This record gives sequence, C-alpha cells and structure tokens, in this order.
Amino acid sequence: MTAIADIMKTAPVIPVIVVDEVEHAVPLARALVAGGLRVLEVTLRTPAALDAIRAMKQVEGAIVGAGTVTNQQELADAIAAGSEFIVSPGLTEPLGKAAIREGIPFLPGIANAGDIMRGLDLGLTHFKFFPAMAAGGLPALKALAAPFGQCRFCPTGGITLENAPQWLGFDPVLCVGGSWVAPRGAVDEAAVEQVAREAAGLGS
Repeated sequence: MTAIADIMKTAPVIPVIVVDEVEHAVPLARALVAGGLRVLEVTLRTPAALDAIRAMKQVEGAIVGAGTVTNQQELADAIAAGSEFIVSPGLTEPLGKAAIREGIPFLPGIANAGDIMRGLDLGLTHFKFFPAMAAGGLPALKALAAPFGQCRFCPTGGITLENAPQWLGFDPVLCVGGSWVAPRGAVDEAAVEQVAREAAGLGS
C-alpha cells in the first residue's frame, strides 16, 4: 500500500475531477496521465463517479482515488470501486478512524488548527487545506503550518496555473489540487494533455 506522502509527491498537481458521463472517464484519465499527472481524484459529486473510478483504473499508470468522501458509507463505496486513496473536504473522527482501519491512504481536509490537532490525535500528518483561497490563501496556511512542523499539505480550492507556483514554493506544500486541469464534459485529449503537461512542469 502506497503511503499518502508518496502519492502526494508523485506530481505537483492532483486533478480534482468531476465526471458527469462515464464515457468521458477513460479519455480524461488517458490525457492526464500522458501529460504527467498520474494521481487522479474523482469527486463523489455525481452518480457516475464510482463507475468512473472503476473505468479510470484500467488506464496504465493512473493512480485513482475518490474525493468528496464525507462519511463511512461513501468510504466503503469508494474502496469497493477500487479507489487507491481517499480525499475528504473535512475531518471527522468516525471517518478518520474508518480510513485508518481500512489501511487506505487518506487525505482529510483541514481549515484551522483544531482540525489539524484532531488529525494529529488520529496519527495523521498529511492534510488537504480546503477551501484554500476562501480560507485565507497562502498567508493563512503559512500561519497554520508554523506550529505544526511535522505536517504536510495539499491546498485545494481556487488554485490556478497562475497561483500554483506560489503555493508549491512553500516547503510544507507537497502538491496542490486543481480542477483547471480536468474540465467537465467531452474530452479533447490533446488539449487536456497539454494543460496537464504545463501543470506537471510546475514541480521542476
């Protein structure tokens, strides 16, 4: 089982994906992986999401996980669909304990010091800072990270190609989550691959 830290270090940007039609899943995954973004977070925001996870897992090189997991039933459904990691917008003790019990890499959302402390109590040190821009942007994360030197972060929410380099320039940030690399709807594979390649280059 790959650790969440290793998954976060795979590429500088984790695409945050919303799939409305399952037939869009494989072309999107193929284009993102070809562009260098192998870690794919499929959000459980649509009825097609679990089938999309199953489909994307067939794409060679893809590391497919579920996002917007908010409770234990969604966690179980995501794992049954083959998710290799789990991302949540927040952190509750029941969800955190269930993810740890399942032994699956888990990236819970935090927005304040209390959230981080709850995570640390569960033995977690890697977090999604969400919603990154609405929660105060990079200055807020710098202030939050200061007392928690052991923690690493993936800011998500309002991240763009333009502001991603500033986030990635902050040492505790291992990667960012971005929806700009994974547009909804029918997939222009060449265009998505080009955008993914630009995003993948942010880490160099």
